[in-house]
Amino acid sequence: MNSSKYNHISDAELLQHFYEDHNNEWLGILLQRYTLLLLGVSMKYLKNEEAAKDCVQQVFLKAISELHKYKVEYFKSWIYMIAKNHCLMLLRDKGKNSVALNEQSLATPDETSTRDSFIEKDKQLNSLAEALLLLNKEQQQCVTLFYLEKKSYQDIAAETGFSLLQVKSHIQNGKRNLKLMMERKDSS
Repeated sequence: MNSSKYNHISDAELLQHFYEDHNNEWLGILLQRYTLLLLGVSMKYLKNEEAAKDCVQQVFLKAISELHKYKVEYFKSWIYMIAKNHCLMLLRDKGKNSVALNEQSLATPDETSTRDSFIEKDKQLNSLAEALLLLNKEQQQCVTLFYLEKKSYQDIAAETGFSLLQVKSHIQNGKRNLKLMMERKDSS
């Protein structure tokens, strides 16, 4: 399949085609769209081009395997989380090896505190991703499109069929509910 002739087809439509006929070529088109995003995420975490390229390939394989098992609604944010988690797993494994080599004792306090804040931020992001899944479908959809896919109220209204007032309401209520869930999680 020539992927450029499918540029007008949304991610959701490509996924729908895949779920109907299980043809991996639909996934190939979809994954190709996000190769640069995944490479950028991998470079951000791994700071090494070859390792980042290998990571993207691993993420592709994992995505194909996972998509055969269950349905995904918001592909872009899902594939981003897969890539981020894969990079963090690689960094943790690398960190375990460096502790074994006693490199941990050579770390300056700045490096340690930076790593600790990175780990804390990652925990918060994972909690946020879990909380997002607990929102009602309308709030989840609008919050994801607005904050993760950087779409405007007008774009969201056009894509979802909600009025501008409904979009604004779903985003505000979703944001408030996420905040409440995060506060509850922090206090427990």
